[in-house]
Amino acid sequence: MTTIYLVRHAEAEGNLFRRAQGHWNGKLTERGWRQVDALAGRFKDVHLDAVYSSDLDRARGTATALTRGRDMDIKAARSLREIHMGVWEGDSWGDLSYKWPEQMYNFNNDPEKWSVPGCESFEACRRRMTYAIEEIAKENEGGTVGIVAHGMCIKIFLMGVMRIAYNDPGAMMHGDNTSVSLLHYEGGKFTVEYYNDNSHLGALSTFARQQWWRDTTKDDPTSLRFVPLNPRDKHESEFYINCYRDSWTAAHGSDAGFISSVYLSSARSHAAKDPDSLLKVMAGDTPIGVLELDPKRGKEDNCGWISLLCLVPEYRGHDLGVQLIGMASAYFFMKKRRAVRLHVAVTNTHAIGFYRHYGFKDIRTDPGVASDQILMERDI
Repeated sequence: MTTIYLVRHAEAEGNLFRRAQGHWNGKLTERGWRQVDALAGRFKDVHLDAVYSSDLDRARGTATALTRGRDMDIKAARSLREIHMGVWEGDSWGDLSYKWPEQMYNFNNDPEKWSVPGCESFEACRRRMTYAIEEIAKENEGGTVGIVAHGMCIKIFLMGVMRIAYNDPGAMMHGDNTSVSLLHYEGGKFTVEYYNDNSHLGALSTFARQQWWRDTTKDDPTSLRFVPLNPRDKHESEFYINCYRDSWTAAHGSDAGFISSVYLSSARSHAAKDPDSLLKVMAGDTPIGVLELDPKRGKEDNCGWISLLCLVPEYRGHDLGVQLIGMASAYFFMKKRRAVRLHVAVTNTHAIGFYRHYGFKDIRTDPGVASDQILMERDI
């Protein structure tokens, strides 16, 4: 008999940014690395003969928890990757829900009907995962192995093993980041002792801070979407100016020094270069903020530039702003930039704390119009 600990990877950027990250190779977050430490503590006294992992970075990073204190290598395998999401790869869940409502419902609730261009079917994923894990079990007959993979492919595999119909989503919940399932393989069959256990996480749980997984039959209002903002349209330009003025006032204590015509002209210039660089942030059909990116600035340093990142006041303080950072990172990743940069007023202590919390580092202090500005940078 082979004993198998099947582990979902720790929190990664896609989980934080609320973006589809099938084969998209995002990094672990700061919270994710703390989850790795908690997972290492859980496995400290567990005997393991071998450790396997998906070859994607978020899984390989998580697998270091299982090799910690052990003289063994991680055996990385492409066959343990997440389900491939085709044209959905890297897009925001909010945009996907809006653009593909029927397919999003199928993905979460009736996956045999899910099909988008370039995707891997659920059944193909189940066969791939089952074959890969069977081969690992046979190679380690009589031993105990750890395998780190991904949330959806683990769920699909377990549903197959436990003979749960794909269109019965309530019978198998998603597993939290670093959740552990314990299986045994003998005589060509898998048995499940327990699954999706996250008892080692406590306050580090990703799911404790999110709601989407509780009811997959409904749209998730916390998954934002992004649509081009037309700065030459009267109503949209007013919305842009109001957001920018509010952001300026929050940073400086008043709107002194804010010249709307200058910033609107700059926004029109950015949108003319690339309409996708000036975006309305939407919660469902409600505009709640603006994300403005400069397609040219910072290019000489191989960086992208965030000109404006703003949510209207009633949507602040709800862990939504990080999705704007995710959108900016995805935009400049496609342009092959290594990092994103921005300026934040030295007086805007709340924003400084927000950016530092999500991985921005201080580079230097530059003079600004109304106050000095901290130049901050975050790796992509």
